[in-house]
Amino acid sequence: MSNELKTEQKAQAVSMLCEGNSIRSVERMTGIHRDTVMRLGVRMGDACRQIMDTKMRGLNCANVEVDEIWGFIGAKRNRAAATGNYGDVWTFIALDADTKLIPSFIVGKRDTYHAKAFIADLAARLQKRVQLSSDSLAAYADAVERGFGSEIDYGQISKTYSVTHLTKEAAGRYSPAEVVKTERAVVFGMPDVNRICTSHIEKQNHTLRMHCRRLTRLTNAFSKKLENFEAAIALNFCYYNFVKTHGAIRMAPAQAAGVENSAWTVTELVERCAE
Repeated sequence: MSNELKTEQKAQAVSMLCEGNSIRSVERMTGIHRDTVMRLGVRMGDACRQIMDTKMRGLNCANVEVDEIWGFIGAKRNRAAATGNYGDVWTFIALDADTKLIPSFIVGKRDTYHAKAFIADLAARLQKRVQLSSDSLAAYADAVERGFGSEIDYGQISKTYSVTHLTKEAAGRYSPAEVVKTERAVVFGMPDVNRICTSHIEKQNHTLRMHCRRLTRLTNAFSKKLENFEAAIALNFCYYNFVKTHGAIRMAPAQAAGVENSAWTVTELVERCAE
């Protein structure tokens, strides 16, 4: 059982999970049974969700970007109904472009309900008026109006891709087509048009795929249960916010945002999750 492991063993397993290793590879390298690693990850993820919910309050963010990242649970959309699985799952993510902090996220479907829940949660964590940028997902406009009211400077960016430049070889690598046009639109308030951007959050999506094995493409490490997927996402974001040194700011995002005075070690993260 995961609660019988020593703190050092837990820290080793958690560090590996948060650096992109699968559960079976952690088992092979540490000797800890994969079921124990799984239970540890779920318990840590649940605790990390509570830690972030408590810590991410009254944030002094100024320039926030939001986006969604796709994954699947059990099976992809075209086979989910037949196999009784959850299918496509989307993680809504908010990122402070200045401190690289992730103040809010939510796991669910890419629909109006989850967009509204996500934006409402984000609004409750910020203490001042911010500039918000997103892609042109239709659900965002109403969600932002409901969540922030008039206290927001909100803009959307739309990218048009060239289908003719998307070769079969590029499609096989999941490579995007060439961007032929970018349009920025003011939706609410008076955002700085030049700062309407989703580049930072899109880079964060890449970081998440590299560090969370369940979101790595073309592997069999995908989640089979929704609760396990949610725990893995929460664990990775807590590790990213409080432990990992971000290359651009040379400190942990929580430290840059003033949430913590210093970065945590993985051992500290394990101990805080056990409290």
